[in-house]
Amino acid sequence: MLPALGLALCAYFTLVSTAHTPAPEERVDFVAPAGLERSGEEILLTGSVDYLFDNAVFAGPNRAAKQDRARPKVDVLAMARSFTEMRIQLASLHQPPPDPADAPMTRIAPQSAAEEVDGPRMSVASLDPAFVSALAAIEEADQDNDSGIPLPLAVPESLAYARANAPSVEEQPNPYSERELYCLATAIYFEARGEPYRGQVAVAQVVMNRVAHNLYPNTICGVVYQNSSWRNRCQFSFACDGRSERITEPEPWRQAQEIADKVTRDQLYLSDVANATHYHASYVYPHWASRMTRMTKIGLHIFYKFRGS
Repeated sequence: MLPALGLALCAYFTLVSTAHTPAPEERVDFVAPAGLERSGEEILLTGSVDYLFDNAVFAGPNRAAKQDRARPKVDVLAMARSFTEMRIQLASLHQPPPDPADAPMTRIAPQSAAEEVDGPRMSVASLDPAFVSALAAIEEADQDNDSGIPLPLAVPESLAYARANAPSVEEQPNPYSERELYCLATAIYFEARGEPYRGQVAVAQVVMNRVAHNLYPNTICGVVYQNSSWRNRCQFSFACDGRSERITEPEPWRQAQEIADKVTRDQLYLSDVANATHYHASYVYPHWASRMTRMTKIGLHIFYKFRGS
């Protein structure tokens, strides 16, 4: 018995002494990767996430990968149309149910079917023989009307008075001759065709103010061409600057004629220009400007009137 026990002990120590224990750097510990498991209604995290931090830099989706994700295309118009039915249903909930008695007359019913037809009914005189009296009344009212337009049998006195005293819409002839209008349009064209519309009206108003003033000729052409024989000493520079007066721009000339016609009819008047009789360009200062009252500036022209006038 004892020899067998000794033999067993010798074999055990031999096996223990010959077993190889790995070095710490050779030892590999197996750790399950992280995962999720459900335990009843709870979700548990299992395993480890340490392997994610083995590298110095976390390797995950970068900004480019995030921005390059697929985006579904959305048809905004189709989506808006899908809400139409829902909007109609919501709108109908805010309104009370329609009353059949208040429904619009959209059907034509014969007179004989009044008891059988529910809802509104509309009869047409031209189709129903029962309403021929209405047509007869219209024909009777139209017997004395030559224009063919139905008129009331009696015209109220107030309406007749208004018609008799209504002003005539016929345009009256211009009080100035064609030659006078031509002279005024010429002054507007050559003196101010580069100015705004109000600036052209202002020049025409100055001409008319001089016609009305006792220090100047009493005609438009006389005012426009006063002292035209004196080189560069006339009242309006275009009349004595030595250049030919050729109208080469049709549209400005048409506008000058229009302004001349309206100013002479008293249809155009600038209150800020008022009774001004002089003007000059803003880039010059004539000697007479200091002795006059400045009125206003329109475009490149400054307008003056006599002091005390």
